[in-house]
Amino acid sequence: QVQVVESGGGLVQAGGSLRLSCAASRSIFNINVMGWYRQGPGKQRELVATTTSGGRTNYADSVKGRFTISRDNAKNTVYLQMNSLKPEDTAVYYCNALWVVAGTPYDSWGQGTQVTVSS
Repeated sequence: QVQVVESGGGLVQAGGSLRLSCAASRSIFNINVMGWYRQGPGKQRELVATTTSGGRTNYADSVKGRFTISRDNAKNTVYLQMNSLKPEDTAVYYCNALWVVAGTPYDSWGQGTQVTVSS
C-alpha cells in the first residue's frame, strides 16, 4: 500500500510558475506509474502528466511545453513543475500512484492541492 500527499499549490498570476510535490509513504522505485491529474470547476478529472518507472513521460496536449513531471526515487517524491500558467489551469491537482502486484493493479490518490491562476 502507498499513501501519497500533495503540496505546493497556491494562488499565482497568469504567466507565473508553481512546483507541486507528491510525497509517497514508501519507496516509489517499483511504482509503475506516478501521475498528476486535475479537476477544474465544473469539469471532470483529467490527466495532466505521468511518469513510469522506466522513465517515460506523458503529457496532456494542453500542458505540453509548459509543465514538466519528474521523479526522485531517492526522496520518494514526484514533482510537477508548472510554468507559463494560465487561468484555465485553475484546478485541484491530484497525485496518483499505480502499481501492479501479481497482475492485479492497485492505485492510490492523494487529497489534492488547489492551484488558482488569476488573470
